[in-house]
Amino acid sequence: MNQAILPRYVMRSAFFAMLLSVIGLWLLQMVFAYLSELENLSDTYTFIDALKFIFYRSPYFLVQFIPTGALLGVVIGLGLLAGNSELVVMRAVGVSKYKIISWAMIPAFLFVVLSLAVNQFILPITNQKALQIRDHHSHDIISIKGYWSVKQQDNATQITYIGYADDKGQLGQIKQYRLADAELAHALSANGGTYDKKNQDDYIWKLLDINEITINKTGVTQSYDNAQTLALPISPTDVHLLTKDADDLSLTDLYAHKQLMTHQKLRSLRHELSFWQKLFSPFAVLSLVLVASSFVFGSLRSQGLGLRIVMALLTGLLFSYLTDLLGFMALAINVSPLVMALLPIMISAGVGAWLLKRQP
Repeated sequence: MNQAILPRYVMRSAFFAMLLSVIGLWLLQMVFAYLSELENLSDTYTFIDALKFIFYRSPYFLVQFIPTGALLGVVIGLGLLAGNSELVVMRAVGVSKYKIISWAMIPAFLFVVLSLAVNQFILPITNQKALQIRDHHSHDIISIKGYWSVKQQDNATQITYIGYADDKGQLGQIKQYRLADAELAHALSANGGTYDKKNQDDYIWKLLDINEITINKTGVTQSYDNAQTLALPISPTDVHLLTKDADDLSLTDLYAHKQLMTHQKLRSLRHELSFWQKLFSPFAVLSLVLVASSFVFGSLRSQGLGLRIVMALLTGLLFSYLTDLLGFMALAINVSPLVMALLPIMISAGVGAWLLKRQP
């Protein structure tokens, strides 16, 4: 029983320090994000809409600050124990610093599980709801994001754009253009569409509320139609994956997206990078815990808790900026996303291990 007292005590101290750090950074980010969102207020986009947008974006902010919160929590939790000379007593009775660090890593695993669960089950839903709020009040006509299809028909080219699709076959923001001899001959816009489950051989959608424009030598004619059909070469699930941004997809969806791209002999570096970053996110948290432990046992052990907290925040920001920078480099110079996702984790783990090894 006595052998379990020290581990439980260290784990409890680290857990509550991490919890308060994550919640504090999370709430602070939401306040700043809401203040920034107020700049976009208009007659149609009210402060209530901005509040709803931030509410649905809050899981994204939570996931973003779990690594830094874990880093800060370990510095505070173990720092308070060091300030009360409790770590000195533990070391004096034969408890190694690496065993203490392993105890502090156990509550970090809980936040790793939380991050993975939010990424997998909550983030895709809430990000979509936030996007719907933003798009509903946006005046943009079209976006480069979404599903694009180009099909050659005799001497004409047909371009299809779908801005929104869910995995159940519901479509939104459908636009279709037909070019003849490099000139626009026909344009179609539909507010929505529903997948026709009765037709199992082909992927057919029923479009609703259609506005058409036809351009020919005699002039321009405009017409309206209640319903038309749209045929696509892929399933509703695949359309859903292709209309989503990488940050809005879960880990399993990103893997499915990667398989789809491989099957079509295509590649999306942005989605691959997001997949590897989410897959290795647990190791990112643990590497930062190792760095935080070096602040307590390493060169800053004689310094006050305030300096350690400042160094922890700066380290967390540096890790975040390094991750973003290497991610942009992977997209810009076509370097392996796997390597660029692992590199900041390896650097932080290596620095933490080196700082710990320098001290007895």
